[in-house]
Amino acid sequence: MSWFQRLSIVAFVAVELLIFVGAFVRTSGSGLGCPDWPFCYGCWVPPTTADEIDFAKLDIEKFRRKASALGRDPAEITPEKLKEEFNPVATWIEYFNRLTSLPVGISILALWVSSFGQWKSGKTTLFVCSSLALILVGVNAWLGARVVLSGLKPGIITLHMALAILLQCVLVYISWSSSPQPWRLTWKREPNSRLVHVAWLLFALVVVEGVMGSQVRELTDELARTHLGHSRSEWIHELEISWVYLIHRSFSWLILFSGVAFFRLASRELEKRGWLETSVFAIVLTQMVLGVILANVGILPFVQILHIGLSSLLVSGLFLWLLGSMKTKLRS
Repeated sequence: MSWFQRLSIVAFVAVELLIFVGAFVRTSGSGLGCPDWPFCYGCWVPPTTADEIDFAKLDIEKFRRKASALGRDPAEITPEKLKEEFNPVATWIEYFNRLTSLPVGISILALWVSSFGQWKSGKTTLFVCSSLALILVGVNAWLGARVVLSGLKPGIITLHMALAILLQCVLVYISWSSSPQPWRLTWKREPNSRLVHVAWLLFALVVVEGVMGSQVRELTDELARTHLGHSRSEWIHELEISWVYLIHRSFSWLILFSGVAFFRLASRELEKRGWLETSVFAIVLTQMVLGVILANVGILPFVQILHIGLSSLLVSGLFLWLLGSMKTKLRS
């Protein structure tokens, strides 16, 4: 394994860790734990108590604009109110999320610098993909700031997650393609187009399902905010009759059926069903169970973190499998 390939794997792991941490931030309600950017309550290192904050030096207008975006009366936002609402746990959870983004930026930058060597050796595709990864990190860092400054605006959150998963796919390709002998599927007779088509269908369904899942979560947050003080049972029916929820629920069954077809065809057509096919099918089944829990028991934080994190792993695993199914090696 080359140094460049190891670096791409490190970058992938860093992005995956950030996705799990981001899910923890979301489920714990700590998205606005550090309500300003790039500082945190005007400090480089987050405060642990409200007494450490000089509220007189904060840009109160910025906090009021954020409050307005969240549906609150901006006039309510005063230094005294901010001090009263300060939550050190949420603050440090969000700050940890920002710290976790540092290894992503460093590893992607190192990967891009190293890709110049790949370019000089004629592997132009690796340089282009590494540049794309750097651009995606920059755009997502900017979107991360927008998420904070917009008061967790729904559309930005979905785009933020979608670009993170796209970044993972780019890193999977870089890691796969940079190997001297990229991994391939071993067929019993010849490549089976039916199995490959089912895998592409499963991949597309999982991507669409992930985007809609983020939108369902955004709608849930919005309903919880607009029905503040009411129990979940009083407004959950509004979520269940929404088009995005209904399609999201239906897609989960399509993913299950496609996953079963993928697993059975792989068992029949491949020389040996490997860890990747088994892992993909296991994640599909786990996601169904987690989805049922979220729909019928409640939005449990631990379950939601697993649901989001496993979704990103499922997309990456399927993309790697599809790369291995290609008949000829892509020119680098």
